Parts: sequence; C-alpha cells; structure tokens
Amino acid sequence: MWGISDESGQAAPLYITAVVGSLFLALVFFAFGEADVQRNGAQSAADASALAAAKQSRSLLEADLATHLADSEYFASVFNKPFLGSLDDTCWKASVFAAMNKAGDVQCGQLTDGRWGYRVRLKSDKGMSVNVVPGTEGKKAEAEAVAVVEPRCTFVSDPVPEPSTDPDPSTDPDPSTAPSPATDPAPDAVAPSIGKVRCDGGPVWVVDPDDPTLMPDMADLFSVHLAEK
Repeated sequence: MWGISDESGQAAPLYITAVVGSLFLALVFFAFGEADVQRNGAQSAADASALAAAKQSRSLLEADLATHLADSEYFASVFNKPFLGSLDDTCWKASVFAAMNKAGDVQCGQLTDGRWGYRVRLKSDKGMSVNVVPGTEGKKAEAEAVAVVEPRCTFVSDPVPEPSTDPDPSTDPDPSTAPSPATDPAPDAVAPSIGKVRCDGGPVWVVDPDDPTLMPDMADLFSVHLAEK
C-alpha cells in the first residue's frame, strides 16, 4: 500500500507539469495564430486602400482627357510616356477603405519613383490579446502596399492636314455662281481627329474633339494593380 501511494505522489507533479506545458504550448500556438490573422488582415486592408487611391486617381483623369481631345501632345504624354497622374490627392480614399477593413494610422502618398501610383502604410485597429512574449500584448499588425496605374493603350497621332489653297478666281468660268458669304454661309467647320488610341485586345478609339461621349471607360484605357514596393 505504501508503495502504491508513494508512486501516485510522484506522478502527480509530473502530470501537473505536463498539463501546464500543454497549456503553455496552446497559448503559444494561439498567439502565433492570432498574429498571423492580424498580419493577413492588415495586409488585405493595405492592399485595398492602395488600390482605392490609385483607382480614384485614374477616375480623375477622365475629365482631363475630355478637355484635351484636340491636344495630340497631351494624349502622347499620357499614353506614350511615363505619366504621374493627376496632382489631386486621393489618399482620402485610402483612409476610407482602411476604416472599412478595420485599420487605421494610415500613411499614404503618391509614388516618387516615376510610376503613377500610391504607397500606403497602416496598422490594424485591434492589438494582440495574448502576452506570451513580453511586450506583444496590444501590439498592432503593420502592413504596406503599392498600387500603380498603367496605360493599356498607345496613342497614334494623325498627320496634320495641309492648309487648302483658294483657287484663282480668274479661272472660274462663271464667277456669278460662286456662293455669297452674305447669302450662303459656309457650314460650321468640323475639327479633325488628332489621332487614334489603340488598346491591347480592345477597340480603337478615334479621338473626336467634338464628341467626348466616344471616350471608352477609364478601366479600358488604364489598368490598376498591386506592384512591388
């Protein structure tokens, strides 16, 4: 009897140690799992915020294109050269999407490396709940993302037409039949097209200065996607 009781007394501390160790491992796994969820959530929020700012910048360009339908140099600068987008700040859109994805402390700015796009840094709203590692409780996950806007199309300008020359009046067999400016006004002049915008896998847009409704959707002209940081 004494031998059995003695063995039971020795096993009890081992059992307690094993239980405590298992609970500690469970807390460690929980902490790592929570940290992973926090990081993924923060990265998703950063991605969505950067894309939102870039898409808003793309949308702002639509009005500028519509007011430059007769400017071939402007179209060439937008579609055929590095273009930095509108000067209007669209970071407010990033903040909106960060809040929708439960993130804050947003730092947003236009890229300065020659690309048209935005860089966003933020933190998750919720901090770590487990303090297995000292100093981690309440710590918020951080993430960064970059989104860029790139043209899907190229601009091909049309040659400038040569100015027409008036015929020699002396060669007109019957000058009396010529239209009088006072009685036969000339029809309104139609502005010639400055060229065509050719898009990969899409229709060709013949730029008509007198008809901005022919402009394709901005999503057909420019792509928005995440890029290397």
